[in-house]
Amino acid sequence: MSNCRAEILKYHEGGKVGTLLTKLLDGPETLSMAYTPGVALPVQEIARMPEAVFECTAKCNLVAVVSDGTAILGLGDLGATASIPVMEGKAVLFKAFGDVDAWPVPVEFCRQAGGRTGKTDPERVIDTVARLACMYGGINLEDIAAPACFEIERRLDALLDIPVFHDDQWGTAVITLAGVFNYGRLADRQLADLRFVINGAGAAGIRIADMLKDAGAGDLVICDSKGVIHDGRTDLNEMKRRYAVKTASRTLEEALRGAHVFIGVSAADCLPLAWIKGMASYPAIFAMANPDPEIRPDQVAVVFGRKPYVMATGRSDYPNQINNVLGFPFLFRGALDMRAPTINMAMKKAAAQALAGLARQSVPEEIKAIYKDTGLTFGPGYIVPKPFDRRLFTEVSLAVARAAIESGVARKAEALKDYPEQLQQRLKTMWRQ
Repeated sequence: MSNCRAEILKYHEGGKVGTLLTKLLDGPETLSMAYTPGVALPVQEIARMPEAVFECTAKCNLVAVVSDGTAILGLGDLGATASIPVMEGKAVLFKAFGDVDAWPVPVEFCRQAGGRTGKTDPERVIDTVARLACMYGGINLEDIAAPACFEIERRLDALLDIPVFHDDQWGTAVITLAGVFNYGRLADRQLADLRFVINGAGAAGIRIADMLKDAGAGDLVICDSKGVIHDGRTDLNEMKRRYAVKTASRTLEEALRGAHVFIGVSAADCLPLAWIKGMASYPAIFAMANPDPEIRPDQVAVVFGRKPYVMATGRSDYPNQINNVLGFPFLFRGALDMRAPTINMAMKKAAAQALAGLARQSVPEEIKAIYKDTGLTFGPGYIVPKPFDRRLFTEVSLAVARAAIESGVARKAEALKDYPEQLQQRLKTMWRQ
């Protein structure tokens, strides 16, 4: 990143989000409709028929970006107040890429007289979010530490009738699965035939494993800071215990021998060059620790030379960035438009499949111009689309909407008839602004 500290702080000065009126307020008549006495009518309509809140308010397109600040980016537990720039940034991405209105909702619980506890209080987070949810059409959980984040998402998703989605769990998982789909195409291998090793057993690592399993992966080993998660360990939480396997491997190095795919959501520079030499032919390495990956692409290139391999990271300055912005704006777009009460596995998998399919299509010249790259052609260096590819908005949102209907959770299934045209029109409006 070339920006200096002063430039970055200047960019954030005054915040990154605000409010924009969606209705005209230009005189006494519109004032009387916007507030009293006219506002009484929608109030009475909602009281008479609660579902009218989606028609009479901003709820239908408004998402709360909620965090307690216990796991901010790679910076750790710095508190809800410190998380605000990140939550504002997430709101900006929602609007810019998905035309979804979003608002930061930081919730501070952990401060005590002696400092922060470093732990999330699931009950208080759940209670707080449940109380404020009536204003929102969806809840995006963000930067909440594991393992509490699993319980918070699961219980809120069951409790509320709007989508609840923890992007740290599922966002990386959706994009990673898309990349794995396309790696399988390039290597001419089925997911069921691949050996996976995941390094990192937090929110992202566990959900990547869940999505891989759901998509057909069978041979999968997860490692945490103590090594392989195997069936002889007695120190595992509930989420890790689901992936305790019977294996003689005890270390990441041992697990990697003969593996086809390494997926890292762990720590910088934790994957020595010598360890990847023992992987299977035509391997895939998804080194997604931020800001510095588990192993750098230039190092991998030296090891494999001219041999075929796929390399992905979480960084924009390398090919194949596994970037959550490829997923969450469109998952919510499709879910909100179909008024789905949840974002289920079928919808997540549909998003991954749409992303993978889009990367296999020809890239328009205007996208190549944005990235100053004429070589954006499906292959080892291009397995997932670029964030500013406008086709993401229509193709991924539509795939999510269809999956919502097919899986039986859409409450506005009839809206699919004209949905492609609606998305195209919304896209034109977005890019005129």
